[in-house]
Amino acid sequence: MDPNEIAIMIEQAIEGASAEVRTDGQGHYEAIVVSALFDGKRSVQRHRMVYGALGSRVGREIHALAVKTFTPEEWQSAAS
Repeated sequence: MDPNEIAIMIEQAIEGASAEVRTDGQGHYEAIVVSALFDGKRSVQRHRMVYGALGSRVGREIHALAVKTFTPEEWQSAAS
């Protein structure tokens, strides 16, 4: 599956999200997702939101997905 397609699916499902997805070409993906909707949510809740955006594709077309989630403020601090 194309990483850009995955990013678009995440961005469409999580309002205001920005997603960057990379792949090793073997079905393993890494997603970095930034969204204000993550504010106040634990890591598990954030990851569920991302996995929910991708539905049954996880475990099928998307063999494995590593997820890193940030609020805009967290992302700004991480990028500094």
